[in-house]
Amino acid sequence: MSRITSPWTAEKFSSSLSRRLFKHYLGAAIASAALLGIPAHGAPAPATESASGQPGEATYKQVCAVCHEAGVSKAPSRSMLGFMAPGTIHTAITSGIMQAQASHLSDQQKRDVVRYLTGRDPDASASEARLPMCSGQADKFDASRPPQLVGWGFTPDNRREIPPAVAGIDRDNVSRLELQWVFAFPDAVRARSHPAAAGGAIYVGSQDGTVYALDRESGCVRWHFRARSEVRTAIVVAPWVAPGDAVNPLLYFGDFLGNVYALAAKTGELVWSARPDDHPNATITGSPTLFGGKLYVPVSSLEVTSAADPAYGCCSFRGSVVAYDAASGKQLWKTYTIENPPAAQKENAAGVMQYGPSGAPIWNSPAIDAKRGQLYVGTGENYSSPANGSSDAIIAMDLETGATRWVFQATSGDAWNSACILEDTTNCPAEDGPDFDFGGAALLASGADGRELVLAGQKSGMVWALNPEDGGLVWKQRAGRGGVIGGVHFGVAVSGDALIVPVADAIADPTYRNNYTGQPMPGVVALDIATGKIRWRWDAVDVCEGRPYCMPGNSAVPTATPELAIAGSLDGHLRIHDVRNGEILWDFDTARDYPETLTGLPGRGGALEGGAAALLDNGMLFVNSGYMFNQHMPGNVLLAFKVANEAPTP
Repeated sequence: MSRITSPWTAEKFSSSLSRRLFKHYLGAAIASAALLGIPAHGAPAPATESASGQPGEATYKQVCAVCHEAGVSKAPSRSMLGFMAPGTIHTAITSGIMQAQASHLSDQQKRDVVRYLTGRDPDASASEARLPMCSGQADKFDASRPPQLVGWGFTPDNRREIPPAVAGIDRDNVSRLELQWVFAFPDAVRARSHPAAAGGAIYVGSQDGTVYALDRESGCVRWHFRARSEVRTAIVVAPWVAPGDAVNPLLYFGDFLGNVYALAAKTGELVWSARPDDHPNATITGSPTLFGGKLYVPVSSLEVTSAADPAYGCCSFRGSVVAYDAASGKQLWKTYTIENPPAAQKENAAGVMQYGPSGAPIWNSPAIDAKRGQLYVGTGENYSSPANGSSDAIIAMDLETGATRWVFQATSGDAWNSACILEDTTNCPAEDGPDFDFGGAALLASGADGRELVLAGQKSGMVWALNPEDGGLVWKQRAGRGGVIGGVHFGVAVSGDALIVPVADAIADPTYRNNYTGQPMPGVVALDIATGKIRWRWDAVDVCEGRPYCMPGNSAVPTATPELAIAGSLDGHLRIHDVRNGEILWDFDTARDYPETLTGLPGRGGALEGGAAALLDNGMLFVNSGYMFNQHMPGNVLLAFKVANEAPTP
């Protein structure tokens, strides 16, 4: 095993993060957006705090709270509303789905409600943007260029390995990558949607709910579509056989309010939409998976934050996978991670009835096993007691029926919610964590011995290899110390017979009192797929130099080729490693100002985290910068790099 080391200790920033987990979950957008030089939204007042004095508070409580704070089906909770873009809420109450309920309010009252919920006026930055609309050849959909990578995982089994002929970037030319264009998203302080390439376009979602089709070469806008809320998932483009003018593929994605959409890839026209779960806190964070004419949609939620309120009856959500006919949107089946609805348990100290088991959300994209006719998903913790056997687990489901075939539980007895780190722990389950989700997706791959394995990383810092036939454990390996923010947070990738594992280990704080033993090990690790043995480890270097919300550690899912491992860091750096030994071949600090952007808005990069990662496409690299959530650096840009031509020989 080779090892590239640099000294780093948790003590450098442990005190600055003390007592902040509630802010992690609510985004801390007001503070972090100051780094972008714009007013922030997305940081609602916690349920345990008062927002008195804001003009929209009384209106909200009189008109809106009767549904949004009463658990009414399809009515997003207060904390969910706070994450939405101001323009989205304003549209909903002026001309959208809530127009009738708000019809008696004046325009000023509506604007006050929006500002109360989001901390920002509805048109604060969108009016400043001038979208660079395409014309001529740049505006044309190219049917001769079908997607060479399909879905978030690039292949149905989620390997996230890009063939050299598709990537166009290798050891020999990676040093010549140069920034080509910058797209600053309007009305955004974070950028969390994984881009896709097809038809000569780059498709990507944004915080204000807009999905863009951008010309790959220039970044101009071919079309844009406004979803109901933030689009955090990847854009999944249906494959086609080139060429053909009659090609009319669809693309798919989910939004923050738990809606799934199918659009015409050529025009952005809505073909169908659905809401897989009626729970008011349901959301879609894991990207849908397209396979065999069916769309498999994972469902998660933010009820984990609602539980911070002692008066909240925690908890009623349970994770699920929902299968749709991809062409029509007809629901085919739905399978919950917890078989039965949560039942009444006992009253909490505030006299409010509690329910369980609950939770086991699915934050990740399903992996497809075509040979066995099943899919794999990872689940999170239970939200309330009692903890059950399907939390912190890998679950195999039948592709045709959704029937559960097997369950492998990595961590038992894990029930946790946001109340566990507040002074008022009324709604904290007796188990009190450790909150060791499988936040990242599982994948199916083979090592040098040819044996297929289901592979997944966990927030505990462990990586697991399972038998796809029955879920039996084949090997396990500790890659990091683990923690609430990782461990292995958003997934792993395959490079040949190696597994590329990012390690966050980002929080060293006495507030997070569960299962934090040993020193953190942030960085990138390569494991042998067949055996689980560590081949090399690159330890994170502290290059933050006091920047707010900056920290070492690799939380984002990686992208790989047979030669390269591409890892985004919480410090904003995008680093490309040689898969043979971990050596850094290229390093770009995305956390910088971009004064010249295609939209004319101020551009700023930030933390690289989440399920959004680098996309390689024929000599170009595309990546979003600015995760913002979980107290990490904000940003609002999509960056496009291109391999420059070699200088002519004199």
